[in-house]
Amino acid sequence: MSTSSDHIKSELKAFEELFKNAVKSNVPLLDRILKYVVRTKGKQLRPMFVILSAKLCGEINEKTYRAASLVELLHTATLVHDDVVDEATERRGYFSVYALWKNKASVLVGDYLLAKGLLLSLENNDFKTLHILSDAVSRMSEGELLQLEKSRLLNITEEDYFNIIKNKTASLLASACAAGANSTTDDDQFIEKMKLFGEYTGIAFQIKDDLFDYGTEDVGKPTGNDIKEKKLTLPIIYTLQNADNNKRKQLKYLLKNSNRRKESVNFIIEEVKKSGGIEYTVQKMDEFKTKALEILHSFPPSSTRDSLETLVRYTTERKR
Repeated sequence: MSTSSDHIKSELKAFEELFKNAVKSNVPLLDRILKYVVRTKGKQLRPMFVILSAKLCGEINEKTYRAASLVELLHTATLVHDDVVDEATERRGYFSVYALWKNKASVLVGDYLLAKGLLLSLENNDFKTLHILSDAVSRMSEGELLQLEKSRLLNITEEDYFNIIKNKTASLLASACAAGANSTTDDDQFIEKMKLFGEYTGIAFQIKDDLFDYGTEDVGKPTGNDIKEKKLTLPIIYTLQNADNNKRKQLKYLLKNSNRRKESVNFIIEEVKKSGGIEYTVQKMDEFKTKALEILHSFPPSSTRDSLETLVRYTTERKR
């Protein structure tokens, strides 16, 4: 991934300055929380996809940086809200905003970030960018609610799973790539192609994230965390679909009534591994990665295309 960031080093620096200015506040508590958020933010994958998607077509400009900032503002806002919903005390190895400042401040900070993103676009008449990203935010909420509903009933199918992650995770990355392309071209066909590229990459990214729940790597969240929260991801869905009736009933009982006990979580993880659920999930992840690369390779060879390919491969090969 470092080669991708090196390729757009100066562009990332310009984006960071715009982002920092966009989240400044004259309210001391809010400013203190936002500085913490900026200091602990992640690898900036989504802004990188915005900038590289833009560069794949034309010259980077101020509209590109605003699109990257809007994506990061919206993404950060959803993470802050997610930690409240999940009661998560940790984010990327640091205390979450929820852990340090509790519910009220976290919800208000998330709202503030959403509002700043909207204003950034409206004040510069970036209406199409705003339309692209607003659609993603709507779909993210739908994905989260569908997951919540299905998790309560424990009746999620593989089709449900892909609908959930397509909306919950992939929609933002799809919109990031589309917004980047939109900042340097008016070609709707190109923009839609980049949107689909981002969607496939985002699905592969989320599948990889779900696989971490069944591994032993230090990924910034406890192994088995999804099981404890009754989030049925592809490995367990595959296992339930292919288990005999007695085993399926046993697993569902544990997921519903004993999902917080270490012994139950370990038993479920072992059953998933024995059923071939991990191998099946890896196969599906690689299928979406291949689809994303096929779209990318339809563009002429360039260092920008190479950098995007590096990012796509990073999504499925990362260790956390």
